[in-house]
Amino acid sequence: MKHLIFDVDGTIWNSTEIVAGAWRRAIQETGYSQAVVTPERLRQEFGKPMDVIADNIFTDVPEQEKKAEILELCCEYEQQFLHEDPCNITYPGVVEGMRQLAREHKLYIVSNCQKGYIELVMEKTGLGDCITDYDCFGNTGTCKGETILTVMRRNGLKPEECAYIGDTTGDEEAARYAGISFIHADYGFGEANDPDVVIHDFAELFKICIQ
Repeated sequence: MKHLIFDVDGTIWNSTEIVAGAWRRAIQETGYSQAVVTPERLRQEFGKPMDVIADNIFTDVPEQEKKAEILELCCEYEQQFLHEDPCNITYPGVVEGMRQLAREHKLYIVSNCQKGYIELVMEKTGLGDCITDYDCFGNTGTCKGETILTVMRRNGLKPEECAYIGDTTGDEEAARYAGISFIHADYGFGEANDPDVVIHDFAELFKICIQ
């Protein structure tokens, strides 16, 4: 595996505590919804496209315009809260491990997040110089599998040389859609059905990839 493509939430870091606070503020300010957003609730949704998350959480808001307005404000406060919070929310060994992996592999990020989120991840972690390319639902408007393919095509990557590292069945389905291997980070938010490899912490990925 020469090319490693990473999910973000539940794989690189856990932002649910901070994001829940940001979403609660947006909900309070708009007054459109009575939804209760907790870190636990977000863990059930992260990995899905942002519009799907909004539909699942804001079930008491039938008007699409209002739902879109809440989501836009949620994303705005999410970026602000994450930017300002000094806490290290990466999983143990991720930053050091990705830096070591980048010495012999090309690293990429693909997420179902909004525009600007991956850039914030790279800024907060200091990993920008390790990432060859990245893309997200906010840019492509496509499913995660298609977004992975977009990055692969853009960089001329061969499927047999790629693996996607994620934590949910949605990530597994995206990898299969793109025709590449799937490595399940089971320390994250979700489960997998039939992953090619399972890692219980990030250090295991490093051990696998340098063999």
